[in-house]
Amino acid sequence: MKQVIEFNNTADVFSIDYEGRGVARINGKTVFIKGALPNERVAFRLIRSKKQFDEAEAVSIIRPSEERVAPKCCYFNTCGGCVLQHASPRAQVAFKQRILEEQLSRIGKVFPEQILPPVYGSAWGYRHRVRFSVSADKQGRVRVGFREKQSHHIVAIESCPVLPMHVSAILPGLNRLMQDFVKINGRVNYIECAVGEQLTILNVCMQETLEKAACKLLERFSDGLNQSGGKWQIWIQHGKKAAYPLCPENAPEPAYRLPEFDVEMPFLPGDFTQINTEMNALMVGRALRLLDARPNERVADLFCGLGNFTLPIAKSAAEVVGLEEADYLVRRARSNAALNGCTNAKFRQTDLFATTPATVTQWGYFDKMLLDPPRAGAYAVTQALHAPYLPKRIVYVSCNPSTLARDAAVLAGKGYCFKAAGVINMFAQTAHVESIAWFELH
Repeated sequence: MKQVIEFNNTADVFSIDYEGRGVARINGKTVFIKGALPNERVAFRLIRSKKQFDEAEAVSIIRPSEERVAPKCCYFNTCGGCVLQHASPRAQVAFKQRILEEQLSRIGKVFPEQILPPVYGSAWGYRHRVRFSVSADKQGRVRVGFREKQSHHIVAIESCPVLPMHVSAILPGLNRLMQDFVKINGRVNYIECAVGEQLTILNVCMQETLEKAACKLLERFSDGLNQSGGKWQIWIQHGKKAAYPLCPENAPEPAYRLPEFDVEMPFLPGDFTQINTEMNALMVGRALRLLDARPNERVADLFCGLGNFTLPIAKSAAEVVGLEEADYLVRRARSNAALNGCTNAKFRQTDLFATTPATVTQWGYFDKMLLDPPRAGAYAVTQALHAPYLPKRIVYVSCNPSTLARDAAVLAGKGYCFKAAGVINMFAQTAHVESIAWFELH
């Protein structure tokens, strides 16, 4: 429970932080205000006071920003999934660009020669991969939805405008299904939804064995979805074991496409794929234009996953080597390479967070390198790079501007010129910042 300390404060908001909160300063102390935008005067209540800063939430907007819009979602004030629906799409991208630039300057003490134009996509209906939380209270009421803001409580969601319309439309029925399913089969950990080009999967994740009566419920629900005109499959996953299809006789793999490179990428429930298929295709296109792999060049793709960048790179490079920690992803990437005829794409399993100079020596020389790490960044890799194995060009795709800034400083110390950086609005309506950076060896 949040403790409200004080009421009836006002502030002029001058910036926004990486969580999407407005930033104000009162008597020299920073105040982070949920629901406030830059250039607004707001009335707020103080929620939490700390030594260095205060946390608050807006209770009324005295002078609104020109970029303020009405949130589209009826759950915006309670659901923790989106924090920027009250800002225009243009303002959201500008905020993210500002956060990227501030992190590069403050943490990395580096700044690119050029700021790339932001990459835009659809603001709504874009999220093709989502995890629904499932909870039951003491009275047996089951909720399917997302966590409340700053809480473990689940908000039961019956529509969501960032999901494709056909996924949002099933939420009322999914809530009803889980009410009956949990009574029969017990607790459900969560439900994953993954949307492919021709097929949408619901992966029901639980600990208990699937009871026959519960299986019948899922089969009827699946039949109803498919009779409504879509193509759906239900999969089951027990704990950390591999997921399996409820009806294995009719279970083709879902896939997404990268049409610019004529690449098809099958995936399974649990595989990491970008949540925004449209923006992923645009991001891959920008990354490969910056990388500019040539027919005589050997290229590395680190944290390669299923081969999202590796296979497009294979279309232009002499050889591309994808490096990935997870064994199962390496196997999946090899399968995807074979499907797409990319015989010059090789994949190796390695723990990139444990990279040392000796590891880099074992890899051999790469003309160019693409990095696409998780939020933790690629610090071990950037630290381990050394002559004569320094690639002449590095393109870094980041989902965390603070670790990008840290790693950019390391690369600058190794003789790389920070040529360009820019944001990719992969996660519209949220404060998550996806970005891309280009480094060139002096």
